[in-house]
Amino acid sequence: MTQTLSNPSWRRPEAIVDGAGLQARLGDPDLRIYDCTVYLRYEVGTGRPYRVESGRADWEAGHIPGARFLDLQEELSQDDAPTRFMRRSAQATADAFARVGVGEGTRVVLYSRGTPQWATRVWWMLRWIGFDDAAILDGGFDLWEAEGRPVSTEPVDYPEGRLVAKERPGLFVGKEEMLAAIGDGAVCSLNALSPDLHSGENARYGRPGRIPGSTNVPAGSLVDPQTKRLVSPRAAAEAFAAAGATPEKRVLNYCGGGIAATLDAFLQHQLGYEDVAVYDASMSEWAKDERLPIEVG
Repeated sequence: MTQTLSNPSWRRPEAIVDGAGLQARLGDPDLRIYDCTVYLRYEVGTGRPYRVESGRADWEAGHIPGARFLDLQEELSQDDAPTRFMRRSAQATADAFARVGVGEGTRVVLYSRGTPQWATRVWWMLRWIGFDDAAILDGGFDLWEAEGRPVSTEPVDYPEGRLVAKERPGLFVGKEEMLAAIGDGAVCSLNALSPDLHSGENARYGRPGRIPGSTNVPAGSLVDPQTKRLVSPRAAAEAFAAAGATPEKRVLNYCGGGIAATLDAFLQHQLGYEDVAVYDASMSEWAKDERLPIEVG
C-alpha cells in the first residue's frame, strides 16, 4: 500500500502507542516492555566519533513499571565488529531477543529517553527477523514522566521466550548496495544525520561529507522537541517528499551507525513505503574507507 500527500496516515497505528494506552495494559502477562536507552557522548581528539554509554543507570533510577532494560550493544550487537551496533545474524538476533523474553504470543513495547531512535532501532531489528507484534511508545520515557505516570525502581526480568527468525531480506544493506545506488534514479539515499554532518561542516566520522547524491531528512526533525512525540503523518510525508524520498522509490536510509536512520525508516514504513532499508554501518564505515566516494557542500 502506498499513499499520496493528499491524505497521509499511519499504516499500522497499533505500532505507535501512547502513555494512556500503555498504562492501561500494565500487568498484562503477555506484555513485554523494554527501555532501550543509549547515550552517545560526543568526543573530540580521540579518533572516535563518540563514546557509547548504556542507559542502564537511568533505568535503575526509575522506569516504566514492568520495563526491562535492553542493552543494544551488549545484548543485540556483535562484540567484535569494526563499528558499534552492528547486528548479528538473523537467528542469533532472534535467540538474543528470546533470552530477554520476546517470544510467540508476546506483545512488545519499546521506549527510550531523549530520542525515539533507540526504540526504532530495536523495532526495525524485530521487523527484520519477522516479529511484527511490536510498538514504540510515542514520547518515550520523557513524556511518560512529564504526564505524571507511574515510575518504578523494581528489577524486571522476563521468562525466556521462543523465537524463530523469519528473515526479511533487504531491510539492512551494506556499502556495496549504497555504492550501487549512486546515480540510480529509482533509489533515494537518505541521510538521517544533522545538516552540519550532511554538508561536511562537521567531520565527526572521519572524512567530512555524505554519500554522493544523498539527501537529508534529519531524524531529529521528525520529533517534536518539546513533547518528544513523533511528527504527524502529513509532516513526515512532506519532509520525505521534499528530499526526493517518495513511495515509488527504494529508500536507503543511513546515518552515523545505523541508529538514527531507523527513525526515518520506521516512519517511511508507517507511511506505506514498500521498499525501505537501513545501511547498518553507515558513516562509521563509509567515511573511513578512502576507496568510497564522498561529497561535501
